Amino acid sequence: MADLGDIVTSKVRIKLLELFFGNPNEMYHVRGVVREVKEEINAVRRELTRLEEAGILKKEQRGNRVYYWVRNDYPMYGDLISLVAKATGLGAAIISNRAKIGRLNHIMFSGKFARYKDRRKDDDVDILVVGDVVLPELATLIRMEESKRGREINYTVMSREEFDFRKKRRDPFLLAILAGSRVMVVGDEETLVG
Repeated sequence: MADLGDIVTSKVRIKLLELFFGNPNEMYHVRGVVREVKEEINAVRRELTRLEEAGILKKEQRGNRVYYWVRNDYPMYGDLISLVAKATGLGAAIISNRAKIGRLNHIMFSGKFARYKDRRKDDDVDILVVGDVVLPELATLIRMEESKRGREINYTVMSREEFDFRKKRRDPFLLAILAGSRVMVVGDEETLVG
């Protein structure tokens, strides 16, 4: 299975990227980061400094604590969100269990879902799945992620034929999903939208 270790060589940096981009709305102090990633404090401090110097993280001193958080104005912010969404959590579970889930054409996370932001309304879709899907296998993975996030995940499953038909008919429900920001977990964005 593909993971961040394929392109990033530092084990500590991988853990930090997964922590910060897996929870991009969170702010962490140094000791909290050390507890989360279970690495030595000097290695964590060194990597936090490198990530801050690269412009990926921001830091602020508050009392006797130094806090770090993700800079969403970093030019590759969306790309890192996408990489981490595929390498951790539900994205990694889907990719590693792909054969059990069925013949998948596309799996798309909404941008809000990948960034851990709340949906505006209950009819917003977090995940779109296109293909011949074994629903109980997919539902099990989604239930596990719901328990981690502490909220319900709205997902829609369509066969390739239904997807193509609805797209050709310019179905408002499908067009609303495709109009939003997204992270492709399986499949190519060009063939999804094109």
